[in-house]
Amino acid sequence: MHCERAITRDLFWVGGNDRRLALFESVYPIPQGVSYNAYLLLDEKAVLLDTVDHAVSRVFFENLAHLLGDRPLDAVIVNHMEPDHAATLQQLVEKYPDVTVICNAKTAAMIRQFFTFETDGRLLTVKEGDTFGAGRHVLRFVMAPMVHWPEVMVTYDATDKILFSADAFGTFGALGGNMFADEAPFDMAEARRYYTNIVGKYGTQVQALLKKAAGLAIEMICPLHGPVWRKNIGLFVEKYQRWSTYTPEDQGVVIIYTSVYGNTENAAEILAGKLAGRGVSDVRLYDASVTHASYLVAEAFRCSHLVLATTTYNAGIFVNMENLLHDLCAHNLQNRTVALIENGSWAPTAGGLMKDLLAGLKNMTLLEPTVTLKSALKEDQLARLDALADQLADSLPRPTVVHDGSPVEQNALFKLSYGLFVLSAKAGDKDNGCIINTVTQVTDSPKRISIAVNKQNLTHDMVKQTGVFNVSVLSADVPFRVFQDYGFRSGRNCDKLADQPDVARSANGVVYLTRYANAFLSAKVIQTVEYETHTVFFAEITEAKVLSGEASVTYADYFDHIKPKPAATAEKKKGFVCKICGYVYEGDTLPPDFICPLCKHGAEDFEPLA
Repeated sequence: MHCERAITRDLFWVGGNDRRLALFESVYPIPQGVSYNAYLLLDEKAVLLDTVDHAVSRVFFENLAHLLGDRPLDAVIVNHMEPDHAATLQQLVEKYPDVTVICNAKTAAMIRQFFTFETDGRLLTVKEGDTFGAGRHVLRFVMAPMVHWPEVMVTYDATDKILFSADAFGTFGALGGNMFADEAPFDMAEARRYYTNIVGKYGTQVQALLKKAAGLAIEMICPLHGPVWRKNIGLFVEKYQRWSTYTPEDQGVVIIYTSVYGNTENAAEILAGKLAGRGVSDVRLYDASVTHASYLVAEAFRCSHLVLATTTYNAGIFVNMENLLHDLCAHNLQNRTVALIENGSWAPTAGGLMKDLLAGLKNMTLLEPTVTLKSALKEDQLARLDALADQLADSLPRPTVVHDGSPVEQNALFKLSYGLFVLSAKAGDKDNGCIINTVTQVTDSPKRISIAVNKQNLTHDMVKQTGVFNVSVLSADVPFRVFQDYGFRSGRNCDKLADQPDVARSANGVVYLTRYANAFLSAKVIQTVEYETHTVFFAEITEAKVLSGEASVTYADYFDHIKPKPAATAEKKKGFVCKICGYVYEGDTLPPDFICPLCKHGAEDFEPLA
């Protein structure tokens, strides 16, 4: 029985879930199963994006047949040739003999390696930047070699701003009733384990793809495994930025040990307690003989410090620790601080052998000396663990507070909880809007609110002139482009509303957002209070409506998940970056009266470039 699901009005998920498979790629445990995603676009042309593994072929073809009905399948796009996504391609061609296979040149060669169907006259070979028109939708192809096979490409739907990302942004786990990551239980640990073990070696190639993706307006990501991302995309992109640059997510210590008779385990447990006693809050302890290596690789990517403790076995490294070290090397781990503990009853050699393996990894800081145990930890050896705990604790960053000596620290104000809103107004034939972050309910009866608006904004002048405005309460799924549209350009030299399809007018004649807002308020000004840079308007609510059940976005959400992080550059520049919008002022000194040309915040909201 078919079980396809609608993603948009003309895009459908037609994949399948495998909850019986124990090991993905015969290596990685998947206790929650795995999804194989394929997508069908029904436009003037019916376009399928990728196929599925043989394990879910039955439901895949049922989904496809149900949605197509009597119409033909015009094209299938092959973003990735790995059999868990392309195994059913030959069967698809046999069922739909007139289908065009859209792929790149490397994929075409692999198709001929895997399958026996006739390719002459059937393949449409594309390259970087080529497009395919399906009707209303225009699909653009972006090459992504080694993410994580050499033929990989991704497809971008420029019409609905959807990125079909192949294996990028995928995750382990079968899909439940709701396939959207932000509306269903989502395990970031499984997303991390998927990335680090499947794609982790190819950080440079992932960086190249992220740079290409930065030039695209992306409002939804459709990967080949796991949930579709349509909200908080910045969160996942930020994780990929860290993982692909081998930058630790968390400052803490992961202790991984192997122990035959419990003595090395005892030393690891004691070290963990000593670290906790020194105020190290994030300490994780794992037995590599019990925990699958894929989880340990993911933890090594997550955390800044590793302690590897093992016994000497057959004059070498205990087998499970040796296998883990080979895994870490194979996945190209970098930029970590590592400490070693070895044990051996007569000839401890594991420490030196571990050093030899770690020597092949880049930017690894090895704490010396290696702690050596002989058989069991004795009282007189506790000092060695104390010294190691001191080294580890001292090498972890300590919280610092930097300010200019003023009794008012600007960053303290960022700890206040704010929402984010689009303030809109109309004066004559002119519509305009801007981003504000201070809307407060003053009284409930009568229902009155206050808003604070920067005097440099045109919307400020329009509200002051007309005394009427709307506030759209932005929701958590708001993309960065809304802030670009309403916050980083001025209505004095452009028409902000000219290209905005998702707006409507309330009874007062002022526009409000119908998308990415969970409510709007219409209000009439009853009092104003003037400050140096802002005007506070007190107003009575004349109309209010709930638009969706989405949570409201906060200032913290904007900084953590929505605003893109500054891109790393090969050449370090001197200058200052706006903490609000990311604008960079180049120079050794920032003028104290400087105003950001994008978001209109002052010099106090800038910080030196890292």
